[in-house]
Amino acid sequence: MKNKISRRNFLIKSSVAGAACCTLMTGSGLSAMNNYLLQNNDDEILDLKKLNYCGYKCPADCQFLKGTLNNDEELKKEAYKLWKIKERFDIEFDPETIFCYGCKVSDKPEGVVTKNCTVRECAMSKKIDCCIECDELTSCDKDLWSRFPKFKESVIEMQKKYLEQKE
Repeated sequence: MKNKISRRNFLIKSSVAGAACCTLMTGSGLSAMNNYLLQNNDDEILDLKKLNYCGYKCPADCQFLKGTLNNDEELKKEAYKLWKIKERFDIEFDPETIFCYGCKVSDKPEGVVTKNCTVRECAMSKKIDCCIECDELTSCDKDLWSRFPKFKESVIEMQKKYLEQKE
């Protein structure tokens, strides 16, 4: 018996599978440090302007960004669930208000996650490009770091390498 699947359903199921894979990879140790090591030559100083304020570099295939740029309600809905926006911010899904252009984009509106990011707010108030520049990173207890302690550890390692490179 053949099952026909529409292109739309195939894309939805594929994006869900992709999100699941990303979640598994993140949980298994994929970190900012791994990303840094893959992209950065040891002799090359890390360009903090290319990183988000927290030290993360959003992947090109981010479903939240893709959903926003393509105005794809299904991708936005998957990102809404994956990022637990309802639980974190008590905001119902609305494709007009659930979007993300990235945290350093200044010519676009801020999405709910960007608007509520305490790490971003702190870095901007200190006028730094990235937390890697902050002397208080190791003792910082912002929400992002408490939710993703392994990520924080990798950013601290990036900071050490960055400081060594600057010397």
